[in-house]
Amino acid sequence: MKIKKWHIALILISLCSFILIFSLNIKSNKSKKEIGIIQIIEHDCLDEARKGFIDRLLELGYKDGENLKIDYQNAQGDQSVLNSIANNFVQGKKDLILAISTPAAQAVINLTKDIPILFTAVTEPKFCGLVAPNVTGTSDMVPVEKQIGLIKQLLPDAKKIAVLYCSNEINSKIQAEMAANAANKLGMETKNYTISNSNELQQVVEYMDKSIDAIFVPTDNLVVSCMPIVSKIATSHRIPIICSEVASVKNGAVATYGMDYYELGRITARQAADILEGKKKPENMPIEYLKDTKLTLNYEIIEKLKIKIPEELKGLLKN
Repeated sequence: MKIKKWHIALILISLCSFILIFSLNIKSNKSKKEIGIIQIIEHDCLDEARKGFIDRLLELGYKDGENLKIDYQNAQGDQSVLNSIANNFVQGKKDLILAISTPAAQAVINLTKDIPILFTAVTEPKFCGLVAPNVTGTSDMVPVEKQIGLIKQLLPDAKKIAVLYCSNEINSKIQAEMAANAANKLGMETKNYTISNSNELQQVVEYMDKSIDAIFVPTDNLVVSCMPIVSKIATSHRIPIICSEVASVKNGAVATYGMDYYELGRITARQAADILEGKKKPENMPIEYLKDTKLTLNYEIIEKLKIKIPEELKGLLKN
């Protein structure tokens, strides 16, 4: 059977078209950056940091599903799941990994020296071992001394403060020490109450020393994620909670000088864009801090506990 020349030409044209389309697809896939986002647990602060990160990337021209592929994974507080997610991201050769919280960053840092790693919502990065040439990010270090001072402003007669945190969180231990030093300067003392999991929380809060005047909660992922429970018990015992971030006030704490985690995520996104575009390398990028804090009060709880807001705080709220 003879094959006509125009048949051969048609076959060749079709083959060339297929090769061209295939090569364009490969190029398109390679140009789409992949970011793995690993998060230890769900709670408002970490979620806001993630949202700020994604929103700012979009403003900078990175849209998920177009020129960007975001793989978001949440360990729901399970360390073994966290380690598995971290390993999968590294094996999948992501272009960049965002670790939200200290445990998330610790899970991934020793698995790769090649993939850029950004962290956010980490209080004391260097103390927690988050130092490597391929690692940088943003810290949520809060003004602990200012927050302890807030207790004295709202409760001038306060003498003993309970510091409630998870014993597995290094950042929380650091803040507990800072709280003790700050309280001592103001003529108060602290007593640490620690938990290792959420099942212990209710009993620990329920049976706190009756001489406790207030509870201080640092930026502790476990306790913050359970703030409505802590607030319900503490309020029933007429013990006010001073916390470290705004979301916990909304969930039942009395007050804080807290930071905006959404803005912290936005700063981290700018760092990510610089890395993805080859403008900077993590080793040349300093860890960044959000210096501004905002006074936030929970008027409903304040009214229940009959706390009088001093005039100097009212002035800050007007500003």
